[in-house]
Amino acid sequence: MSDDRPQYGEYATPEQQRAAAGLPPVEPETQTPAVPSAPAGAAASAPAASASAPSQAKPASRMDRIITAALLGVGLVNVLGSIPGFLDLSSTMDRTLQVMGLDGEFTNFAAARVWGPTAAVVMLAGYVVTAWLGFRRVRRGRIAWWVPLLGFVITMAIVSVCISVPMLGDPAFTQGLPSAPAG
Repeated sequence: MSDDRPQYGEYATPEQQRAAAGLPPVEPETQTPAVPSAPAGAAASAPAASASAPSQAKPASRMDRIITAALLGVGLVNVLGSIPGFLDLSSTMDRTLQVMGLDGEFTNFAAARVWGPTAAVVMLAGYVVTAWLGFRRVRRGRIAWWVPLLGFVITMAIVSVCISVPMLGDPAFTQGLPSAPAG
């Protein structure tokens, strides 16, 4: 048979326990504020959580902010320098043919008029999103140097697809591609 009544001193305050034990009361200035007790399961995990919190919320260093800003600056120069070439994609593709040493002239003008501006918009939007995410992480004190790098990779992958459509649709480019050796 179990007795559900509280045991001696279970609900007593520290002052009542000291008085019952015959000890003098604690001086008010040395008394520390009582911390509310947590359930047994929470008490065991609380020290681990508070010990790991400082390492989790480690603020970004000044060097991280400098590197992030520098990478975003280089990205802005790249975006602003690339947009005119995308808006006149036909001329850009003609120069690319010459650089590659291929004979011929770019003729896929309709695709270039659609996909060039599309690539410019994608590049600009990718930069804006990357800069926003980077500055947001810096403001929150998180490591952010990797955001411009990842933003560049993702944006350039999408831009490359946009540019590949008119390029691969042009006979001068497709004839200049190396063919697979006959086996």
